[in-house]
Amino acid sequence: MNENRIHNFNAGPAALPLSVLEEIRDSFLNYKGCGMSVTEISHRSTLFDEIINDAVERTKRLLKLDDKYHVLFLQGGASMQFALIPMNFLADGKSADYVNTGTWSTKAIKEAQIQGKSINVVASSEDKKFSYIPKNIQFNEDAAYVHIASNNTIKGTQWASFPDTKGVPIVADMSSDMMSRPLDVEKFGLIYAGAQKNIGPAGVCMVIIRDDMLKKVPENLPTMMKYTTYASKNSMYNTPPCFAIYVLQLVMKWLEETIGGLDKMEALNLEKGRFLYDFIDSSDYYRATAEPDSRSLMNVTFRLPSEELEKQFILEAGKNGLGGLKGHRSVGGCRASIYNATSLEAVKALTDFMKTFEKENG
Repeated sequence: MNENRIHNFNAGPAALPLSVLEEIRDSFLNYKGCGMSVTEISHRSTLFDEIINDAVERTKRLLKLDDKYHVLFLQGGASMQFALIPMNFLADGKSADYVNTGTWSTKAIKEAQIQGKSINVVASSEDKKFSYIPKNIQFNEDAAYVHIASNNTIKGTQWASFPDTKGVPIVADMSSDMMSRPLDVEKFGLIYAGAQKNIGPAGVCMVIIRDDMLKKVPENLPTMMKYTTYASKNSMYNTPPCFAIYVLQLVMKWLEETIGGLDKMEALNLEKGRFLYDFIDSSDYYRATAEPDSRSLMNVTFRLPSEELEKQFILEAGKNGLGGLKGHRSVGGCRASIYNATSLEAVKALTDFMKTFEKENG
């Protein structure tokens, strides 16, 4: 690890691969010899065409997407998608199924309800403070889509496998586990991911949308609220978030060429997750908050014996080069976000510190 850098466990904006940051640094003032920074080149230039097209093609290769899927780059984050999805796909007389697994699902449900759209919350884990992923869900066969959040950053839960919706397209918020594992994309009509957690910097939201979903978009929506606007213009109807797309492109390149694809990325993530959870489970001092079969490989949430000790733990961890371990303000506790760019070395450094802290304060 670079001696001036800490181990970054932030939940988002989060760690980026060091090699990506170094490439940005080395090319920042003079991108590909053009005499301008990548932040200065025109989004209508050949140089930016190469960036955005490469980002699309690498995304398609990594996820094995065929031509019926379109890769889009939008602004407004995942939170904007909460509103756009019902706006685009729930015309009068249509309804959708939502599964509530915590904060981000709750926000998505609220945005549909604000618009007066017909939705059914077909399952929820609120009864146990969102500490698990519901099972054996009965979906409505006539639903326009099924909405899920594949990973809950706040509660530390994740869908280990995706539900059988009997052909109803799944619409998934994958902000915090996008590109962390291979996907059976045929189940999904739309996938969206705010980049700042696992695939890039803040400022861009990746949207992957299938042709049949695009055909459902009504014409009488505001231009910037329609997915068809972005699909027809290669995400460049207006000026896109150019720098964020550039960094995302480099992360896709890192996943493809350095890591070697999503199968290998998943294996690394499994190794990191098992290492940290096994340590927590072996301790009487630390306690994981998510139920074992619903635990996230991206966000490991845990508690110490008291809130005072948690505050001390976070403070001392920072002094020891371990950053971003404070739990979300809505739940407290501690959280280690171990996204793709967070190394096994970082996880081992964390467990070493946890052992020392327990020995000194247990």
